[in-house]
Amino acid sequence: MARSGVRGEGARPRVRQADDLGWDDSLYDENGNPTDGGGASGGTGGDATGEDATGKGSGSTGKGGDSAHADGRAAGQGGRPVDKDGADASAEPRGQGRHGGGGGRRRGGGDGGHPRRRRRILRWSASVLALLILGTAGAGYLYYQHLSANIKKDDLNLGDEKDRAARSKANAAGQTPLNILLIGSDARDTKENQSLGGAKETFGGTPLADVQMLLHLSADRSNMSVISMPRDTLLKMPKCTDPDTKKVYPATVGLVMTNTSLGRGGPGCTVATWEKLTKIHIDHFIKIDFSGVVSMADAIGGVPVCVDANIYSKDSQGHGSGLKLKKGTTPVKGTQALAWLRTRYGFEDNTDIGRTKAQHQYMNSMVRQLRENATISNPGKLRSLAETATNALTVDKGLGSPLKLYDLGNELKKVEPKRITMTTMPWQWAVSDRNRVEPKPVEAEQLFRLVREDIALDGKDKKKTATAVKASTDPAAADDQIGVTVQNGTRTAALGPVGGRARTVSQLLVGKGFTKTEADTSTATAEETTVIRYPSADLQGDAQAVAKALGVPLSAVKKSTDVSGVTLVVGADWREGTAYKAKAQDNTTPESADVLNGAKTDACMHVSKDYTWS
Repeated sequence: MARSGVRGEGARPRVRQADDLGWDDSLYDENGNPTDGGGASGGTGGDATGEDATGKGSGSTGKGGDSAHADGRAAGQGGRPVDKDGADASAEPRGQGRHGGGGGRRRGGGDGGHPRRRRRILRWSASVLALLILGTAGAGYLYYQHLSANIKKDDLNLGDEKDRAARSKANAAGQTPLNILLIGSDARDTKENQSLGGAKETFGGTPLADVQMLLHLSADRSNMSVISMPRDTLLKMPKCTDPDTKKVYPATVGLVMTNTSLGRGGPGCTVATWEKLTKIHIDHFIKIDFSGVVSMADAIGGVPVCVDANIYSKDSQGHGSGLKLKKGTTPVKGTQALAWLRTRYGFEDNTDIGRTKAQHQYMNSMVRQLRENATISNPGKLRSLAETATNALTVDKGLGSPLKLYDLGNELKKVEPKRITMTTMPWQWAVSDRNRVEPKPVEAEQLFRLVREDIALDGKDKKKTATAVKASTDPAAADDQIGVTVQNGTRTAALGPVGGRARTVSQLLVGKGFTKTEADTSTATAEETTVIRYPSADLQGDAQAVAKALGVPLSAVKKSTDVSGVTLVVGADWREGTAYKAKAQDNTTPESADVLNGAKTDACMHVSKDYTWS
C-alpha cells in the first residue's frame, strides 16, 4: 500500500512506502515547504474548531454600552507535532542532526502484542484518509498548497525572553505535554464579522481576546484539562512588541482587562500574558473570529445543548445575543451556535462566569459529537472540514500547515471524553472594580500548578513518583555575599498577616551566616506556602542555598521577573516558629474551578428568570 505525500514547492508529490509510519513532517518547514534533510517524523492530527465573542460595553476599552456586549468563546485544536512516544517532533533529532539525513529519531516497536501489524493498520488508515482528501497525487499536491495558503499565521510569543515560562518537563518515558491557548477574537474587520458581531461603531477597531482557554494535553495523552479565564479578569500585562510595526507596548503598571492583550501586537501578547500569570509554557495558539465560528459550526453539524427553561437572550434595552431556544436539548449550528457561545444575558446570573459555563457545555458536546460521527468514508465531508478549518483559523507559525493541524487533531482524539476536565480559573471580585474579577490567589495558583506539573484535574492519574528538583549548575556565592529580601506573606482570606514575621525570619537567616539579609516591612502579601524567588539563572544557586539553610524544599524556589534579587516570602504555612515544616502537597482541583467532566451528557444551563418566554 503506497501513500501520497507532499514534498514541497516545485517538486512532484512523493510516494512513501507502507513501511513508513506517517508523513515525514521534518521534510517541511512551518509553512509546509521542504527542508533539506531527514529528521523526526510527524505524528497525527486533525481539525480545529472554535468560537468567539466580545463584550465591548464594559471596562475602559469598551464602546457602546452594555448593548455592545458580545458573549463568546473559542474552542479549537492545535499543538506541537509529536512522535509515537509523545516526544516533541519539532525538536532537533538526536544523532547526526537535522541535515545529516540519518540523524532523525527512530520509532520504537510499540507497546506489546503485534506492533508491526498495529503500525501497518495506522499507516493504512492514514494513507486512505490522505487519498480521500487529496485525490490523485498531482491534484493532491496542488490542493495541499491551497490549504496551506488558507492558513493565517502569527508569532507565538511577543513578550521578552525573561518573561517566558520554562518548557514543560518530560515524564519518565520522555513524553512531554502540550499546552495550546484557544483565543476568540471579537474583530469587526470584515462585513461578515460586523454583521455577526453588531456594534457598528466598532468596525475596524482594536480586537479583543474575549475568549481565552488554555488546553493542556497530558504527556501520556491519557487526559486533557482546560482552564478558561473570564474576559473581565483584571491583571498585569508584560511588555510586548508588535512583530510587524515593531511598536513596543510597555508592561502595564496597573491592572487591565485580560481581553485587551490581543490589541498589543496580536495573539502572541495574549500568550505572553498567560505565561506571565500562570508560569505555564504555551506551545501553540489557535485564534478564531465570529465568521470562523459560524463556518466551523456549520461544517461540524448540529451540537446538542441544553437549557432548563425557554430562553430569549434579548431585553428592551438591547442586551443579549438574540439566542432563542425552547426548554430541553436542541442541536445548534451556524449563527445559532455563535449566539449560544456569546450569550451572557440569560444564563445563570447574567455575567461572564455563566457564559463560560455555557461554552464548556458546548465544547464537551462538540467533542462527543465529533467522536460519535468520526468517519473516513466521506471524502466530501473531509474536504469541507479541511477547507473550512484552514480558512477559519489563525495559528502560530509552528502549527501553520495542514499536516501539523491534522497531526494535532489525532493527538487530541486519543483522550476519551470521560478524561476531559473543563474548569474556570478560580476568581474573586476585584478590589479596584467590583464589576470585574481577579485571580483568587491561592486557588488559582493551585490550579495552575497542577497543569504545570501535568497532574490530571480529574484526580484519576496513576500515582506518580515525585521528581527531584535538580540543584543549580551555577554555584552559589558565599553565604555572607548573598543578598536576601524577606517579605511577610502570611495573610490569608480568613487571617491577617502575622506582625513582624519578615523581621523574625530575616534575623534567623542572618544568624545562619546570610548577613546581607533585610526585612521588607512595607509589604504584606498572601502566599499559601513559603516561596523563594529569583530573577535570573545566575541567582538560582544563591536562592537554593537560602532554601537549604532554612529547610525549605527546592521545589519552592521559583524563577520570577517580579523580583530584582533573591526574595524569600514567608507564607501562611510558616506563621510561627523558626523551624520550617513543609506540609503535604494538595493535588486536588479546587472546588472553585467549577469542574465539568467531558462525559457529562445531562449538563444543562440555568436560565435567569428575566430572559424566559412562554
